[in-house]
Amino acid sequence: MIGLGSIGKGTLPLIERHFKFDKSRFSVIDPVDTDAKLVTERGYKFHKVALTPDNFKDILTPLVTEGEGQGFVVNLSVDTSSLDLMKLCRKLGVLYIDTVVEPWLGFYFDENAPAADRTNYALRETVRKEKKKKPGGTTAVSCCGANPGMVSWFVKKALVDVATETGIKFKEPADRKGWAKLMKKVGVKGIHIAERDTQRAKEPKPPNVFWNTWSVEGFLSEGFQPSELGWGTHEKWKPANAKSHKKGCNAAIYLEQPGANTRVRTWCPTPGAQFGFLVTHNEAISIADFFTLEDGKKVTYRPTCHYAYHPANDAVLSLHELFGAAGKVQDKLHVLEEDEIRDGIDELGVLLYGHKKNAYWYGSQLSVEETRKLAPYQNATGLQVTSAVVAGMVWALENPEAGIVETDEMDYRRCLEIQMPYLGPVKGYYTDWTPLEGRPGFFKEDLDQKDPWQFRNILVR
Repeated sequence: MIGLGSIGKGTLPLIERHFKFDKSRFSVIDPVDTDAKLVTERGYKFHKVALTPDNFKDILTPLVTEGEGQGFVVNLSVDTSSLDLMKLCRKLGVLYIDTVVEPWLGFYFDENAPAADRTNYALRETVRKEKKKKPGGTTAVSCCGANPGMVSWFVKKALVDVATETGIKFKEPADRKGWAKLMKKVGVKGIHIAERDTQRAKEPKPPNVFWNTWSVEGFLSEGFQPSELGWGTHEKWKPANAKSHKKGCNAAIYLEQPGANTRVRTWCPTPGAQFGFLVTHNEAISIADFFTLEDGKKVTYRPTCHYAYHPANDAVLSLHELFGAAGKVQDKLHVLEEDEIRDGIDELGVLLYGHKKNAYWYGSQLSVEETRKLAPYQNATGLQVTSAVVAGMVWALENPEAGIVETDEMDYRRCLEIQMPYLGPVKGYYTDWTPLEGRPGFFKEDLDQKDPWQFRNILVR
């Protein structure tokens, strides 16, 4: 296991719970040894080292090849190239999983790199290129956390729900094209990965400290990247600073502004209408790409897809503080642990909109109170991620020669079967809300009144 941050600490006891393995072979790698005791007291090896382009092969190879049985690399780190680790594992016949297409140190904050080169689209294309170059082979699961990851399984489940409840006759699809045809038939115009984190700390956030309920480094990295979204065929308008990509799947666009400073209108069951941040995530691109239909080279259908994230209030306050200080990151970064949180839930789901029943949210409403009963070393946000990692590991072990796969391509029913016990209430909600509702009305706005679900109406301008 690479990485012993908030997600690594939470994943460790779940791996012990769900898998039988040779304990003498288990190693954890992290450049920080603050929580090394969690590893060593269990009898596992802890390696205090930062993986780099120069040393990762020498460090990892003996750890995953010595002894009997097949090795497995669980990559939960930052600043390590997912692609390079994936390629090494597949060369050695070792299973692999990660939660994001992570680059080597320096990528996210390279001031000399064009915006397009710093996108998740660009990172994903490197993995797609490798998959095309070397199809099949040892399984490597790309981007299998809560989101990206679990939400792709939610999309399929939600689509089946809406198709069933709108009276559409269908057989559950067996391939990508079949799923895309079903989504088009249902009439889905787009998908929000709609999340509201209501977890509250016991104490107020002090000044010049960034608080979050999961990796601050991870949130800052993606928050400073350009805002990105899968771009649907129903869209009639683009923001002035929207840009397309010159190569690749062409399923997404990006905005020349940071995602953590871009707001959109969205809906979650508990708060109802809310503002979310349009932070870039791999699933915004992979879901839009997966559900694309083409006639020759012409795209005939694609849903818009993007993240719409309202983090915990302390994280929102931290962002305001950061951007108000001209983007200067706070002196101290801190992830709230379960004993520092008073109460709250992480309501994470998918909002499928534009169909006959308007919009349907399906997802997890996991509370920190239930999390404490289910698993140690994590809050509600963390458990949604770590349980998805375990589900992805099970799938990889059951499908060891599937090649490089994204979660959109996996058996959603099998993966959710593994993960459901950790997600608290998992429910679906229909809503009549549209982004045209709930506006002050005192000022003239440039809206599309004929189609409520245009991005023109969703983006906060």
